[in-house]
Amino acid sequence: MAPASIAVRLFGVFAALLLPEFAFCMTRNYTFNIVQHNVTRLCHTKSIVSVNGRFPGPRIVARDGDQLLVKVVNHVSNNITIHWHGIRQLRSGWADGPAYVTQCPIQTNQTYTYNFTITGQRGTLFWHAHISWMRATVHGPIIILPKRNESYPFRKPYKEVPIIFGEWWNADPEAIINQALQTGGGPNVSDAYTINGFPGPLYNCSSKDTFKLKVKPGKTYMLRLINAAMNDELFFSIANHTVTIVEADAVYVKPFQTDVVMITPGQTTNVLLNAKPYYPSATFLVAARPYFTGQGTFDNSTVVGILEYDQPLNHTSNTKKMVFKPTLPPINATTLVANFTGKFRSLNNPNLTTSVPQTADRIFYFTMGLGSSPCPKNTTCQGPNGTKFAASVNNVSFALPNTALLQAHVTKKSNGVYTTDFPINPPNPFNYTGTPPNNTLASIATRLVELPFNTSVELVLQDTSILGAENHPLHLHGFNFFVVGQGFGNYNAKQDRANFNLMDPVERNTIGVPAGGWVAIRFLADNPGVWLMHCHFDVHTSWGLRMAWIVMDGPLPSQKLPPPPSDLPKC
Repeated sequence: MAPASIAVRLFGVFAALLLPEFAFCMTRNYTFNIVQHNVTRLCHTKSIVSVNGRFPGPRIVARDGDQLLVKVVNHVSNNITIHWHGIRQLRSGWADGPAYVTQCPIQTNQTYTYNFTITGQRGTLFWHAHISWMRATVHGPIIILPKRNESYPFRKPYKEVPIIFGEWWNADPEAIINQALQTGGGPNVSDAYTINGFPGPLYNCSSKDTFKLKVKPGKTYMLRLINAAMNDELFFSIANHTVTIVEADAVYVKPFQTDVVMITPGQTTNVLLNAKPYYPSATFLVAARPYFTGQGTFDNSTVVGILEYDQPLNHTSNTKKMVFKPTLPPINATTLVANFTGKFRSLNNPNLTTSVPQTADRIFYFTMGLGSSPCPKNTTCQGPNGTKFAASVNNVSFALPNTALLQAHVTKKSNGVYTTDFPINPPNPFNYTGTPPNNTLASIATRLVELPFNTSVELVLQDTSILGAENHPLHLHGFNFFVVGQGFGNYNAKQDRANFNLMDPVERNTIGVPAGGWVAIRFLADNPGVWLMHCHFDVHTSWGLRMAWIVMDGPLPSQKLPPPPSDLPKC
């Protein structure tokens, strides 16, 4: 070997010893071609939009500390954006992805490269389209492994399996939401739920389209659960098996066992499944069905997969295998869900988790729920009492502009695009979980909250009974938050704040606001940019249940948002 190459290799080893934090980080390149291809489910063939012709889409695999460069090439007639759900996007807000918030959409025959670095995160997240209802078929897993010199805080599993829950419509989801927004009524519900794209044997002609998980006796498997369904929270269970929850939204939690997992759209949960130590001569069904608390119609069906044990070579049996089915909770098991979500606690390890803000610089109280907007003149609308369905936060139904909020903020051209007067408390107080007011009209506007850099925020999210109390999965872009309290009824600051958990609250990016109740979260606004916050039921987001936070630059160079990339799409 030449002396020069030996010197280079020795320098590399020496640098790795000096810089352990950076020694194993790398840049990972992916190309996402947005294409159309035919898929058949429920004996129905249709053309769907997907990434690289795959449904669900390809998995992104990276380690904590890696940089990702994902080139998205749009080959279809629809506009597209991709959101990297749960990625902190520290100082990379241009790569967050929600259309008309951090970027204009990628138009037909255009490309955009999302450039971001994973910082202090490990676990399961997912990517999905973030424009209209495109994410119904445009989604896939993000698997973040620990740094090479780190391990899991639990025994390494024998195998890891991503499990993505989705929703399938025989019709085009874009046509469904466009029709609903035009008529003002509720959109048609899905025709099936899916596990990794498969509906399973309980649906029409779908036995061949069934997810199967093969396991070996005595082995431990990590199931990376992702709820990519559009409008439904789901109960998940495996017959005759319990699982151990070890991570939520790419943050480790104190492990706890359960035989039922409730997971909202936008949430991810890693669970350990210990296979039985012996060959059981049986098949076990894996099932998911909705948790539903609202008043409208919903897809009340069940998706089923199969858990099978590898048969030993010396095992021979002519008897038919027994099939075990899991017992799932009632559709509206609100108390069970409250007890389940209350079990999540931070691991409280300073090396693996961050600490909850002990005080709050700014305190906000947001109501969220359904409402209505007026029917245009000379039209017939199919919403409540002849109006159109709307949804709002503090009675503001958020209207997306026709340019990107982040660009308007950075270029200081907000005039006519947005205002920064979003109400910090409900503008018209009432008994939020009691009899709703007669006037259900929401105002339609683009109003934001502006926060100085490093502001500690306390936010109480209150469900309302307007057009029915309902569990709302609330997702915050650009941050994780700590769930410091939750309860039923109306939030009472004097009584409820005294019971906040400031020791080991779970850290998440998506949390269910309880039906007829409230949840309190805290976060540190340490990431400059414009960050969307919305219900992860896409129908509610389409109706306006969203708002956005502007976090200003800090004084140091490391606390400022860099200028936009040169290939940022234009509106």
